[in-house]
Amino acid sequence: MKQHALLVLAHPRGDSLTAQIAHRTRERLAAAGYTVDLLDLYAEDFDPRTGPEDEPDWTDREKQYSPEVRAHMDRIDAADTLVVVFPVWWFGLPAILKGWIDRVWNYGFAYGRSRPRLSAKRMLWLGLSSYSHEQFAQLGWDSLLDRQLRVGISEFCGIDDATVSLVHNSLSAGPQALTTADATLTDFLPPPPGTESPTR
Repeated sequence: MKQHALLVLAHPRGDSLTAQIAHRTRERLAAAGYTVDLLDLYAEDFDPRTGPEDEPDWTDREKQYSPEVRAHMDRIDAADTLVVVFPVWWFGLPAILKGWIDRVWNYGFAYGRSRPRLSAKRMLWLGLSSYSHEQFAQLGWDSLLDRQLRVGISEFCGIDDATVSLVHNSLSAGPQALTTADATLTDFLPPPPGTESPTR
């Protein structure tokens, strides 16, 4: 049975470097034998605002959330692997992506159960930063972002096999940015059928 991936893209421009890397990631996932569900949050006009219908009810983990949120939960449920491609804005997630986490990774679904329902999944956070690696590390944002995404979201929701990787110098890197993203994907993904990866 084929593995299935949910590929999440969070950038307003379809011609952005972020979008280019997301579409390249889609190709790499397909070459590795995955079926791919591309969730382009802007193109699908996802509303990041949490209304009362999607606010967690700490007394009821079986709460029925809005139809839009339940549809997104189903897409996460169907995936074996989650890959999120996003620009790092204000040293964190874009608002639309943070809102997707707030609304969809909700109590009773992504967390709040003794047996986390997402625990068997793998996850890659692939961010693009305009800072150099040295600047980002010197400011301590690399470790902060890793704790926020890998520990604070993925591991909190039971996903222990999670990785945070950044493409630096995104405003000036040019083709090198795609090469860096490719290297990250090579480390994260299994090799295409019939080949062997030298890194494994």
